[in-house]
Amino acid sequence: MKAVILLSGGLDSSTVLYQALADGYHCYAISFDYQQRHRRELQSASAIASSAGVVQHQVVEFDLRLWGGSALTDQTIDLPQRGLDEMSQNIPVTYVPARNTIFLSFALAYAETITAERVYIGVNALDYSGYPDCRPDYIQAMQEVFRLGTKLGREGQPITIVAPLIHLKKTEIIQLGNQLGVSWDLTWSCYGGGDIACGVCDSCRLRLAAFAELGLVDPLPYAE
Repeated sequence: MKAVILLSGGLDSSTVLYQALADGYHCYAISFDYQQRHRRELQSASAIASSAGVVQHQVVEFDLRLWGGSALTDQTIDLPQRGLDEMSQNIPVTYVPARNTIFLSFALAYAETITAERVYIGVNALDYSGYPDCRPDYIQAMQEVFRLGTKLGREGQPITIVAPLIHLKKTEIIQLGNQLGVSWDLTWSCYGGGDIACGVCDSCRLRLAAFAELGLVDPLPYAE
């Protein structure tokens, strides 16, 4: 059995990769170099893919800086540095327009080409980000796209989108990753764009807060 895994190198996608392995799938990882501010995450994606022993790791390159529209693709937009209580109030400037739709389209093409049964994605609806393309109704809609937009789907064998973390809290994701044997020191969450995690961006704060709530130490070094 084959599965394509969307792998950013972060906590969530790394846990999803190990979940797919535990589910018995031969894993084909796909990552994206879209000239994001935090391209450092691709080093972690490569390290995690190697550690997990995936069959193949593809890195697809394109440039979303052409349009900007996000703090992750436009250096003139400041990264937010919010408290946890502020993060649930609105969709942040780190939202990249249509990013998961773009990613899932590539993953679908890859999966159909290698006749994979599943595409795993690490979206999470309980995270504070509130991204519109991380919610259950979005995944359900994309599942219908997978069915209608492919030869396999029209022939009655649609590729299934699997989002095992969608209803989990960040602490629960870390607990699951611990059970599956994810090496957190290989992962990367920071949006800051440096070689050391900033510790103050939304993503760093969410990660640090989850480790602290569990009474665990995050193995990554932080600037602050």
